[in-house]
Amino acid sequence: MANRAYLRVWTSDFSEQTMIAEFARFLTTVQLAETRTGFDRLIVQAVDPTESPLEEWDLRDQKYGPAEVAALAIQHLNADTAYFVTGHWDLWIFDLEALRWQLGPQPLELVCHGAIYDDGVAATNGHFMANLGFEHIFTGHGGLLAPGLASNPFDTSDHPHEKTFRNWMSSSENLKLYHQKTRQNIQKLFAWVEAIEAALPVERSELWSEGEENFEARLDAILSHR
Repeated sequence: MANRAYLRVWTSDFSEQTMIAEFARFLTTVQLAETRTGFDRLIVQAVDPTESPLEEWDLRDQKYGPAEVAALAIQHLNADTAYFVTGHWDLWIFDLEALRWQLGPQPLELVCHGAIYDDGVAATNGHFMANLGFEHIFTGHGGLLAPGLASNPFDTSDHPHEKTFRNWMSSSENLKLYHQKTRQNIQKLFAWVEAIEAALPVERSELWSEGEENFEARLDAILSHR
């Protein structure tokens, strides 16, 4: 299973009284996909992930933005509650089957963790968290980009798509384009982090992934390579 990447954000004044307003401001920083006019779904869950949602709204036909989402979420305001919003943002994706690039909507999950939800998971996973999607969208596939910092620098899979991909990337021009498109994804992510820091009293933020020991350092290395 492919590894996933996350953004975690903690604010200096997070509380039950401020969290929905700050979540709305967090949502305003999201650059939604051009083909989407609002967020897709809101799920409100109390206590921990084993519990059934308190409420779930399908927003795909509603064109709901941050203010409307916040108005729904605040109906279940509690420190033991988490709020999950899904949407899409545009990123460059390399189609391994077609061997071509596509700029298009990719899933994005945005979460507000109440301070005591799931035994205080906010302390480790952030008051606000974004599931950014697959790690390789930002690091490249198989350690081809900045391999010196990759935790798993080489993929030895014998899958036909893997072999085709490596043959394709043996061309310097194809690899250069792969680097360029991946850098654009990283630049978009970093610009988003800056927008969050401008919109909220951020105490600290963290970019983390399931497969990299230091995800942010890997991104910096790919971005700085020319």
